[in-house]
Amino acid sequence: MALTVLCVGFVLLLLLGVPVAIAIGLSCLATFAAEGLPFETAVQMMVSGMNVFSFLAIPFFIFSGELMLHGGIADRIVAFARSLVGHWKGGLGLANVVASTLFGGVSGSPVADTSAMGGVMIPIMKREGYSAAYAVNVTTHASLSGALMPTSHNMIIYAFAAQGAAGMIAGQAIKGVSIGDLMFAGLVPVFWIMACMLVAAYWQARRYGYPRSEDGRSLVQRFPGWGEVLRTFIASVPGLFVIVIILACVMKGVTTATEAAAIAVTYSLLLTVLIYRTMTRERLIKSLAKASKTTGVILLLIGVSNMLRYQMAYLEIPEVIEHALLTATHEPWLMLLYINIIQVVLGIFLDMAAHILITTPLFLPLAIQMGVGPVQFGMMLLLNCALGLVHPPVGSVQFVGCAIGKISIGEATKTAWPYYLAIFTAINLVTYVPHFSTWLPTLITGHPVL
Repeated sequence: MALTVLCVGFVLLLLLGVPVAIAIGLSCLATFAAEGLPFETAVQMMVSGMNVFSFLAIPFFIFSGELMLHGGIADRIVAFARSLVGHWKGGLGLANVVASTLFGGVSGSPVADTSAMGGVMIPIMKREGYSAAYAVNVTTHASLSGALMPTSHNMIIYAFAAQGAAGMIAGQAIKGVSIGDLMFAGLVPVFWIMACMLVAAYWQARRYGYPRSEDGRSLVQRFPGWGEVLRTFIASVPGLFVIVIILACVMKGVTTATEAAAIAVTYSLLLTVLIYRTMTRERLIKSLAKASKTTGVILLLIGVSNMLRYQMAYLEIPEVIEHALLTATHEPWLMLLYINIIQVVLGIFLDMAAHILITTPLFLPLAIQMGVGPVQFGMMLLLNCALGLVHPPVGSVQFVGCAIGKISIGEATKTAWPYYLAIFTAINLVTYVPHFSTWLPTLITGHPVL
């Protein structure tokens, strides 16, 4: 009965258009009432879920990204990317992929990345002979790299959700997951995704003849010269340096991830206020307001998701799911395929933070049984969640891109399949080639990372 109340209540609230966080909270409270449990327990679970020191990194990373977004960093990154590949066939699309990937490392947020890059690149691309659907798809899908970058607050959320993971893989004890290992693990998949996106963008540009004027003439630009490439690169380096600061601090053990995030905020302020001198009082207030709003939404999701995790443990839902999947197969490759399929479907309906918090305790123990470590599983999960950001009906990143491009979701989705394919190749490589995500952190830390 309680499980029915929880599942049916959650689904009905989502169908009614209730925000995910509110839907989770209300369905959990209804389940507490059905079980006769005290509501005080629900409040305690919610507060304890948010009262975690490492979560201080979340507002710091978000605020740093907002400062970079409103401080003119995006314009310099775009100039560098455009000077580097803008003269190729579909050059603005290729420049968009490079710029979105680089800015994703600065902002750590696919939505912020799309807002910054889309606001700059989509209108330019439309004006210079590219279709709105092409401009939107290139921007939104390349922006997904932000979910795997060192500045991603979603890694912090996953590390918290995976802190109870335990088991043995190849004689190595597993206990929780290192945020530093996660930060380095995402870099190889990110550059693989960028390479695949470049191929997809170039192929579509050649197929449809982009860029072209209304009378069909080609609008391919000339190469500005290596001097211009060097000049724009030097101008963009200070903004990109925030990635180096975070990785260096964590790798050397100088700071925790939370302290590195605080350093990133300080650096972003110094850069935009004193060096670039682009941060005005109005932009600073806007950055603070947006960071506060985003942090509030994420912490609410964390609180209600912890309440949901309590309910799932009380109702033994993880054990039921584990038994069902183990009944279906004992083959590791097939089990991982099932998990990925379920993740893709859930990503269509759940926001990224909620997706991570709900599904990690469900599937991570099972993945460990199949020989998949928490770092490798984290990359699988983050990629599946990122795919959900560009897929309707939730698809928050695609909504932002389509709003900037002034086209419908349906129109953009019709030509998005090459970019979906790029993400799927990365998901399969992370799933079935463990070293694809664990090689770099193993090399850097000097100990086996699973």
